[in-house]
Amino acid sequence: MLRNNMDAAEYKHIVLGLIFLKYISDAFEAKHAELAAAAAAGEGADPEDPDEYKAQSIFWVPREARWSHLKAQAPQPTIGRTVDDAMDAIERENPALKGVLPKDFARPGLDKARLAQLINLVSDIGLGSPADRARDILGRVYEYFLAQFASAEGKKGGQFYTPSRVVRVLVEMLAPYKGRVYDPCSGSGATTWRLANMNLAIRGIGANIAGGDSFHADA
Repeated sequence: MLRNNMDAAEYKHIVLGLIFLKYISDAFEAKHAELAAAAAAGEGADPEDPDEYKAQSIFWVPREARWSHLKAQAPQPTIGRTVDDAMDAIERENPALKGVLPKDFARPGLDKARLAQLINLVSDIGLGSPADRARDILGRVYEYFLAQFASAEGKKGGQFYTPSRVVRVLVEMLAPYKGRVYDPCSGSGATTWRLANMNLAIRGIGANIAGGDSFHADA
């Protein structure tokens, strides 16, 4: 219903971008509450010090990019620009996400009333608390949506989605738990590049994902 007549490939960016934003905001808010409690107890922690978050691989989220602010602004007709500004602010404060986040929520073709509904819907999903991160709720939500979008897009879905059972077999065979991993088939196009970078960034894994033809130029 919220997708309306929007193409699955386009709607995918809207949904996954918002889910990612909710995740990093939830993780930030959980740490913020912890630091605020410590400060109230006189332990000197500053909940607005970016270094307190970066030291624990938690992204620093500026006030204008926090989910509570976005939810409060959702009814406004300018919500698309508010989300784009939030993405810009997060990239500005976190170099690992530079150029990775989607920033086209303000475009005229995106129904802002439906965007507001989607923000309210995502607001009910807990993603970034320590317990949620331990259970990898974000990974499960992403996996579910990617599977649904792959189904909606038909055969083109194979360009960006690998079924979880196939992934599990590959992981068990390769056991990539130490050292470096080279994947010559990390997908194609900017969409896959963004999703892969977001996935690695939230897990604190350093990577260099580059475009090219691995058949003719073995990296």
